[in-house]
Amino acid sequence: MSEEAGVSIVSKKAKAVVLLSGGMDSCVTAAIANESHKLALLHASYGQRTERRERRAFEEIADFYGADERLVIRLDSLAQIGGSALTDTEIEVPEAGESLTHANGVPVTYVPFRNAHFLSAAVSWAEVIGATAIFVGAVAEDSSGYPDCRPEYYRAFAELIRRGTRPETRIEIKTPVIAMRKSEIVRRGGELGAPLKLTWSCYQLEDEACGTCDSCRLRLRAFAETGVSDPIAYRARVAQ
Repeated sequence: MSEEAGVSIVSKKAKAVVLLSGGMDSCVTAAIANESHKLALLHASYGQRTERRERRAFEEIADFYGADERLVIRLDSLAQIGGSALTDTEIEVPEAGESLTHANGVPVTYVPFRNAHFLSAAVSWAEVIGATAIFVGAVAEDSSGYPDCRPEYYRAFAELIRRGTRPETRIEIKTPVIAMRKSEIVRRGGELGAPLKLTWSCYQLEDEACGTCDSCRLRLRAFAETGVSDPIAYRARVAQ
């Protein structure tokens, strides 16, 4: 196939906005979206502890996929609102063996209604640039138990999009990894050649991953279950 022909095929792909935090799940979601869509990558900074490191991961993954369309938004109101260990330094991030939750059992690392903010920005941008889909790397089966990562949440938001956009707008929400275990996401990423070495999952450190927070432990366990070595550096690797 000639280079010109290849460009022609790519140009005919429908456009999709991919919410890319810089983490493993969103990276594999971008790899899945890249098979069928032209990527427009969206990243949100909201005053989280590892904001700079996540932004770096986003930019490096975007470069890997050659994404010309990328948007970084700031949602400082989420840090001002607080209520999460990710945005409030007075709330400790749970480490190995700890189970710190709110009174209702939701982890203290849950950022209240965060994904609605992300999705709203994604819908606005998608409607402007003519994207027909929004890809989200939410995981329900093997995650921390966040209420805004459940399938019914995204079904409800899809109805909100239908009712709240222009009559001619058609935007689907796609959650390709939502029913996968983390180990399955690692395997799928390997199959697609996703740049997992560029991703960042740690909740509290930016130089080396701590290896002890819930996100690090889920990630390390996933790699261990697949028999593949995690390519990022850790300060500690706690037995899973």
